[in-house]
Amino acid sequence: MNGIWDIKADAIKKGDKLRDVSHLLDKTLKDEKGYTHYIFNKANFHNPWYDIPENDFELFENFIEGGSRAYPSDGSIPCDIVAREARKVLKKIELCSQDPNHHYCEDAREVLKNGKFSLVRGTLKLYLGKYTTRDWRRKRFTDDIDFWMFQTNLLDSSLKECSFVKDKETGEWEKTVEWNKFETKENRRETLFAANNLNQLLDFGAGSYLTGSSLKEIFDKKIKRGHDVDLSDIINVAMVNNGVDGIHKDEWLDAWNSFEQAANTRSTSTTSNLISICRYSFAIADHLEKVGEAIRKYKDQIFDKSKYPEEKIKSLCSVSTHWQKFYDANGADETRKVIHGFYDEQAEEKPLHAQNLKTFAQNILKLLNSKYDYLKVTFEIEL
Repeated sequence: MNGIWDIKADAIKKGDKLRDVSHLLDKTLKDEKGYTHYIFNKANFHNPWYDIPENDFELFENFIEGGSRAYPSDGSIPCDIVAREARKVLKKIELCSQDPNHHYCEDAREVLKNGKFSLVRGTLKLYLGKYTTRDWRRKRFTDDIDFWMFQTNLLDSSLKECSFVKDKETGEWEKTVEWNKFETKENRRETLFAANNLNQLLDFGAGSYLTGSSLKEIFDKKIKRGHDVDLSDIINVAMVNNGVDGIHKDEWLDAWNSFEQAANTRSTSTTSNLISICRYSFAIADHLEKVGEAIRKYKDQIFDKSKYPEEKIKSLCSVSTHWQKFYDANGADETRKVIHGFYDEQAEEKPLHAQNLKTFAQNILKLLNSKYDYLKVTFEIEL
């Protein structure tokens, strides 16, 4: 140990030291070549509202009701709602680029040359770019939209047209948004913030700059800060991007440089964050495999009308507006077929996501161990 990594790390906010990154003392050993093996157990993100059931049927029931996984978040507004507001702003900029008489037309054309999603970073970039699963996009919450563009007058004008109001003291743009809470249909109101990250080039200190809005540049910040929400976001991107296939394979390969650079620093806090990513990844992979097995085992029961009567089918449709509309148009029996088709897909997908995470974690461990080989130190996760 001796200053190689931080035993206590920040989980929720700077300075809280709520994450314990201790190795298993009774498993620590030194081999015949003089290498010390530090072994860690797997770890799940702390979630006070949800305990993973041991019973596989309960696991299946949780899955079909939309609650088999929870995601750490750094806000209180569903990403669906925030994304809706972000799209309005991006649409204003697009319209501006199409009007040669608009005062900011040339600016708008310039910022859109790399695509409209290059104008946002952080959570909303991951959401709008579909770097993660639909489940993550539905359950992740945030309170802000982080833009990234040098044409600040254009952004300010677009925000104002979309009913954002600028706070003169903080420089942030604010807007009150409303939505019906997913589970209870309760009406909620919260303040949504929008800011241009150019104003926060040094916002997380230690000389570490925000340099852009690519996946790699988002990861640079998330690995360094390393709060639960950051590590969870990284893991959820890794889960569906393996660098071999998919729409983001090239960008994922480029983003791997973030981990290379982070490991090269041999910073105790960054090393701690990388170890934590591996612990969480292996635990989540185990969970995904169990959910996949539970779905495969029980998915056909959706056709059993004694277990899943019509009113239950209607209730299950609440997890998807698409299903709700389909149910209203086609009835319970046809909806069963659609839901069952989704379960078939998920039963196949979960093991693939689990394998992606295991490969991802193994690659990070290999990377870390190569950087600490000179100290004859090896990091391992208990499997």
